[in-house]
Amino acid sequence: MPFDVVTFGEAMIRLSPPNFLRLEQARSLDLRVGGAELNTAAGLARLGHATAWVSRLTDNALGRLVANHAREAGVSTEHVVWTGDDRVGLYFLEFGAAPRASSVLYDRKNAAIAGLQPGTVPWARVFAGAKWFHVTGITPGLSEAAAKVTQEALIAAKAAGLRTSVDLNYRVKLWTPEQAGKCMSELMAHTDVLITTEEDIERVFGIKGKSYEESAELTAKRFSLKIIAITVRENPLVWKNSWTAIAYQNGEILRTKTYEVEIVDRLGAGDSFAAGLIHGLLEGDLQRALDFGVAASALKHTIPGDFAWITRDEVEAMLKGGGLRISR
Repeated sequence: MPFDVVTFGEAMIRLSPPNFLRLEQARSLDLRVGGAELNTAAGLARLGHATAWVSRLTDNALGRLVANHAREAGVSTEHVVWTGDDRVGLYFLEFGAAPRASSVLYDRKNAAIAGLQPGTVPWARVFAGAKWFHVTGITPGLSEAAAKVTQEALIAAKAAGLRTSVDLNYRVKLWTPEQAGKCMSELMAHTDVLITTEEDIERVFGIKGKSYEESAELTAKRFSLKIIAITVRENPLVWKNSWTAIAYQNGEILRTKTYEVEIVDRLGAGDSFAAGLIHGLLEGDLQRALDFGVAASALKHTIPGDFAWITRDEVEAMLKGGGLRISR
């Protein structure tokens, strides 16, 4: 079956103490599944697209748990590489409240995807009939092998005629800015759409503009990118933020609405923006894509877990100015 969108990356099991407890206080943990590229695939599936997620999972109960959650969200796992080796990564999320920020503790060393080798995934078969390929800067940061496979996948996607997007998604706990900058600069040659933040542009590429708009323009010119989308968050409180984005294309800056969001769970919000943006671009219009991405991600902030359990109708209602009265 051909897919509209294929994504590639790691998914982990997320464990969180309830009721704002510190990890040291916890006696029980809430279990979820999440990972940037899987979150994006799930968001696109919820918006009506046929999506597939490519990864490498350990063939045990935890690996099957991850795959089950992906399929529950409507994402195909038929191209997941299964192995009897290595492990499934974990991460622990501790919810904060002002002035204590939320925090993440990773336990992902030697996760199965870090051992994925070039030549393992039959990319030509995976991409047959597909329209779009998406990956993030987290995946190449996992290991040297994962970086090579990411480049292999992007090259194969362009050869197959797919449009490609990369969410820069810099993670300081994975690699240094210098390591990320070298690798991600090489990947930009195979990228059509870059999704990022102003902070990540500066940390990874060393590009600092006087504004979000100038940062986008300078980055687009350096790497000859067709589109750059920058998400903009103002967070005076841990659980209440302002959320919007801008996009740059052919010398033009596009803007969209700013949403005041009451946050239930912010993890996966950037991935749901990517899902909404890709959805809109598949329909052909960047302004529509920007509007849809910000609305979809604003909704995601209100939903527990990493996946955006939203519908296209809900996003459309947001774009029309839906209110906060009970829907009944």
